[in-house]
Amino acid sequence: MKMRLSCLVALICLTLSTTSYAVLPSIDAEGKPLPSLAPMLKDVNPAVVNISTYSTQRNRYNPLLNDPFFQQFFSLPDQRQFEQPQRRQQSAGSGVIVDGEKGVVMTNYHVIKGADEIQVALIDGRSYHAELLGSDPELDIAIVKIDADALSDIPIADSNQLEVGDFVVAIGNPFGLGQTVTTGVVSALSRSGLGIEGYEDFIQTDASINPGNSGGALVNLRGELVGINTAIISPAGGNVGIGFAIPANMAKASMAQIIRHGEVRRGQIGVGIQDITPDLRQAFELKNGQRGVLITKVAEDSPAEKAGLNAGDVILEVDGQITTSTAQLRSQIGMKAVGERVELKVLHNGKTRQLKVKIGKPQALVATKQTLHPLLEGAQLHDSPDGQGVQVANLAPNSKAAYSGLRPGDLIIAANKQRVYNLESLQRALQRSASSVLLQINRNGSSLFIVIR
Repeated sequence: MKMRLSCLVALICLTLSTTSYAVLPSIDAEGKPLPSLAPMLKDVNPAVVNISTYSTQRNRYNPLLNDPFFQQFFSLPDQRQFEQPQRRQQSAGSGVIVDGEKGVVMTNYHVIKGADEIQVALIDGRSYHAELLGSDPELDIAIVKIDADALSDIPIADSNQLEVGDFVVAIGNPFGLGQTVTTGVVSALSRSGLGIEGYEDFIQTDASINPGNSGGALVNLRGELVGINTAIISPAGGNVGIGFAIPANMAKASMAQIIRHGEVRRGQIGVGIQDITPDLRQAFELKNGQRGVLITKVAEDSPAEKAGLNAGDVILEVDGQITTSTAQLRSQIGMKAVGERVELKVLHNGKTRQLKVKIGKPQALVATKQTLHPLLEGAQLHDSPDGQGVQVANLAPNSKAAYSGLRPGDLIIAANKQRVYNLESLQRALQRSASSVLLQINRNGSSLFIVIR
């Protein structure tokens, strides 16, 4: 009897213990509600999607098997039996619905790059084939569209209002596990010089971002989109608390051009720029700690010249936003479309002034020792119309470029093992080596490498 009673008491205690841990209270001992992200996430989660991409690749094979003489000599069957088999490859990433009525989804370019088919899966189990509206490889943004009803979307916040220490939530599909939520804070702003993208002005966060989170949402505590998760720094391939997101303002500007033109048409103001070093600060008699970007050259008949900018001026702000580095200035100008105007705060001869500059179209560049690279001196280059490289328009007779192996009509798609999309990215890539240049070009549909020494 005592044995049965003790077993019954133990069972009751176990049941009560299990129940108490299974249902946690939503209020504290004083009756106040406990803080929770759950209400916000109920609105946000349906707008974060999983993206699966599919591409078809041919397996490697022995070319001898398709040689008729080889087949005849060894009495092999018909060559058609040795055609390259195809295999289906799949990769996973994340995306964010930013317009529920039109079915517009924002993600990273590297998530859909090279895909033959894009599938978007919603949190409610529905799945749709997606149409690629366009992409911006230099910013790593792509826009796709799905035909679906009753879609939720995320409002886009002004990412310029973010501050270090703000709480943020990262939502995505890490390692293909399915939708996952992680929390953290904004660790730093305006991170650049990482060599990840052509235009870098990243939000750094310690919210866990892992492979598969790419293209997912970084939201504030109001459930507003402040960034698109895009990259991590990790020695071992996992999260170590250093993740990066593209600011929502930059992604939004890119999306607007993609929806309107099917591509991003970036312009320029026509200046050469340089970061301010301690030596330059002293040479130009700037104040100790002066920040900004130094103008080294103003192109003739450029928007900058028409606005009154001069070599030696220091750009302090762009549209009210502080500018501290050349990479940040490139990103601030790169957000603007051709024809738009930017307001610059400039330091000129010790005095500040406000100037409005109209964004102009990219111009052809005749390479000199100073403008591009000594080994390409005499090459006339311009951005390709599709934004996928730099076109060689002409080569000056008896110039270094004329003996480089380049030909008029060549499309430069990479330099020094770095992808090239336009003149600006070509200039950055060429800075990696002063003694030689490795170019990958497309010539009449064929790809080849050229080494110039």
